[in-house]
Amino acid sequence: MRRGIAVPAVVAALALAATACGGGDSGSDKSDGQVTITWWDTSNATNEAPTYQTLAKDFEKANPGIKVKYVNVPFDQAQNKFDTAAGAKGAPDVLRAEVGWTPAFAKKSFLVPLDGTEALADRDKFQPSLIEQARYEGKTYGVPLVTDTLALVYNKDLFKKAGIAEPPATWDDLKTAAATIKKKTGVDGYWGSTQAYYAQSFLYGEGTDTVDATAKKITIGSAEAKKGLQTWQGLFDGAGLHKADTTADAYAHIQDAFVNGKVAAIIQGPWEITNFYKGTAFKSKDNLGIATVPAGSAGKAGAPTGGHNLSVYAGSDQAHQEASLKFVKFMTSQKSQETIALKNSTLPTRTDAYTAQVQADPGIAGYQKVLTAAQPRPALPEYSSLWGPLDTELPKVAGGKESLDKGLSNAEVAMAKLVPDFAK
Repeated sequence: MRRGIAVPAVVAALALAATACGGGDSGSDKSDGQVTITWWDTSNATNEAPTYQTLAKDFEKANPGIKVKYVNVPFDQAQNKFDTAAGAKGAPDVLRAEVGWTPAFAKKSFLVPLDGTEALADRDKFQPSLIEQARYEGKTYGVPLVTDTLALVYNKDLFKKAGIAEPPATWDDLKTAAATIKKKTGVDGYWGSTQAYYAQSFLYGEGTDTVDATAKKITIGSAEAKKGLQTWQGLFDGAGLHKADTTADAYAHIQDAFVNGKVAAIIQGPWEITNFYKGTAFKSKDNLGIATVPAGSAGKAGAPTGGHNLSVYAGSDQAHQEASLKFVKFMTSQKSQETIALKNSTLPTRTDAYTAQVQADPGIAGYQKVLTAAQPRPALPEYSSLWGPLDTELPKVAGGKESLDKGLSNAEVAMAKLVPDFAK
């Protein structure tokens, strides 16, 4: 979600662009009729990338005229690097793009429309809402590879020791449960995040969002948004509620505490399933509880629909685009998605990839159930960038360095610059 880019990052982006085969030098990597395409993969280099690298080699075996140059690009750098590389006419042929990036890059004409191509030959096999999120102004610019949403994940043993039979349905229930867990087990019941993406559920719980895309209005300053974030703020102070961590390593601290049984519940996505299982608290996979994110006072519950699409760079020549379309089709096939789910414990985007073997993983099965409460993102290219201002302000609020009113006011001003045609 980081929007800024420092000079070293620009240099790194241009260096990466020089290794890509799109744009001005697209013919230099063809010999004896063979085409080499470059793929920027943004998956976790340790837990997920090996599976994708193996599948890329499988694709090469099935398509001897095409080679895949695999490049793993850190997720938090990839959006800006691709933006820079594509603007310089030297981006990779294929990008694993977070769903929010797809419409933003499509708006800049960086991506190839995929409607009617072999990459989308199995269009009807994908979940319709995920195809819709890959569209911009009536055209589809990405094929869904993996999907995700946030859930309340919890330690069943700690809940059982505290005498709590069911996961909390509301944020008030969570506060009560946290206090009980602390009293009965000595372990904190909940540790919340200061990141904007994780705070989004508190807005949904009050029936609102950062913006109303239909009405073209910024709503982060609304009474509903303030109420939701007051609830978020209140979960950092109280019995069994861990104080806010505003350090750069907060994500790792929260994750480590949960997987090792030092906190009973957190909000997290399925990309961490494999890491959950590595922790001492979840040597038995059955100890991992997964539930829908608690509801707010409006009785609404849910979290953002996330995930990643595979997109093809519009600046590549015809030979590279055709090879890239074959690659995208292969990587998003039923067989490939099943393999990815089994190896990485991530959620497929195709209904036919949820085989009995895939659903036997309790983590995948648990997250599949909460997907029904996931909220689709509006068709607004700037939508994901709106979390940037909140990522700046929320840690200050949680850390007591500024009031919630001040933080929301600052965020509203910053958002107005990102969507200047929206009213406040």
